[in-house]
Amino acid sequence: QVQLAESGGGLVHPGGSLKLSCVTSGSRFSFETMAWYRHTPGKQRELVATINSRGRSDYADFVKGRFTISRRSPMNTVYLQMNNLDSDDTAVYYCNANGKLYNGYDFWGQGTQVTVSS
Repeated sequence: QVQLAESGGGLVHPGGSLKLSCVTSGSRFSFETMAWYRHTPGKQRELVATINSRGRSDYADFVKGRFTISRRSPMNTVYLQMNNLDSDDTAVYYCNANGKLYNGYDFWGQGTQVTVSS
């Protein structure tokens, strides 16, 4: 059974930084795409960043220049370095792994809370 476990969330002041990690287990193959999403109550879930198995990354406009996604493919571990955080970044951040192989798959972690507040 594939499991994704996020860590690294917490409380940070505006302008501060956090690094989220997502460790996976139970997979025998490298995920095609890994991603970070976030959700704030009352809003739709937002895609934050993606990275494929070749290391190609893509970002939502609202985090470009501030967040960096990276991964260690053999271990299906993905990170999200978040800099210059502001209150709008407050959300639960979720790790996702998806792909079209093996009849398609879409795995989610339980989420980690990030709160940006003074």
